[in-house]
Amino acid sequence: MNITTPLQLLGGISPETFMRVYWEKKPLLIRAAIPGFKPLLDRAELIDLAAQDDVESRLVVQAQADKQGQWRLKHGPFVRKDYPAFKQPGWTVLVQGVDLHDERVHQLMNQFRFVPDARLDDLMISYATDTGGVGPHYDSYDVFLLQAQGRRHWRIGRQKDLSLVPDMPVKILANFVAEQEFVLEPGDMLYLPPDWAHDGVAEGDCMTYSIGFRSPVKGEIARDLLQCLAEQAVDDVGCAIYRDPKQPAVTGAGEIPEGLLQFARDALAAALKDPLALQRSLGEIMTEPKPHVWFHGEQEFEEGVGVRLDRRTRMMYDAKHVYINGESFRAGGADAKRMRKLADERELSAPEVAKLSEAARELLMQWGEDGWLYGLV
Repeated sequence: MNITTPLQLLGGISPETFMRVYWEKKPLLIRAAIPGFKPLLDRAELIDLAAQDDVESRLVVQAQADKQGQWRLKHGPFVRKDYPAFKQPGWTVLVQGVDLHDERVHQLMNQFRFVPDARLDDLMISYATDTGGVGPHYDSYDVFLLQAQGRRHWRIGRQKDLSLVPDMPVKILANFVAEQEFVLEPGDMLYLPPDWAHDGVAEGDCMTYSIGFRSPVKGEIARDLLQCLAEQAVDDVGCAIYRDPKQPAVTGAGEIPEGLLQFARDALAAALKDPLALQRSLGEIMTEPKPHVWFHGEQEFEEGVGVRLDRRTRMMYDAKHVYINGESFRAGGADAKRMRKLADERELSAPEVAKLSEAARELLMQWGEDGWLYGLV
């Protein structure tokens, strides 16, 4: 992608300008981001997706639409009787990760790859009946809200008071204050940085596509890195056993010996001795598929064909490694260059595959057997 070329998707500005001026700084309303846009899935297809075990989905019924006068939240999978009548106003079904299950949606999300894949998360589709929504709330991540069908009335604001309505199944801001209002029609799009409060209300039946981004929490990523480093340490640090032939008799049996503490320090230092250990762990974490992601069967292909990554596959790289679906591989030279191209473009032509070393081609064959990529004629 040429990041200096103006894009209609971004209202006639370039990705370079968007990232510098708007990303994580201020909202952007884009009229006709995708002119003439029509839903890639109809309502029936979306409902079918929400019925599957490997799809995350939620059903939100607003207080005024619920017989008990309360907000209701239910997690899928759903059967048809779980839904209120389609003529009933005030309810919404939200289906996460539709890009993992539909190639058309996957290709749409690829248009946002001017942001690093390490930050790009998924595309959620929400279908709402008239007046439907999830209430005023805020997200801790960036989001593009693309109107796909019907109209939605958005109110947004820089919310300082983040207190929530107590005892609610959904997180609704108690004191939402709107600063701007927009009505989005099909093809219009609204970008919101993290923590911008927003409330979207359907005007008639509507569908909204939410392109969301990952924002790791410092404590959580520290935990995940330490767990990953710990797993590597079992193989890398060795199996030396603590010995204390000079340990004297003690009067305070409860005190931890200084020698044992030093042994622990040395073990931790050994685990971190490899300068690439941290970045290797980060790459494995960032490409780990979500728990609900399943790869369906082997994808066999013959010599002389190109390859394309399965839409569920996460592939990234750094200066020394390539990462795919939670695994890391050292890479250098011409092989590394082509593997990075596979990560960037998500496919390699047959001539490019043919130029890989035998070991690299065998690796592609293994990834095919794992269902992570498939052959292109």
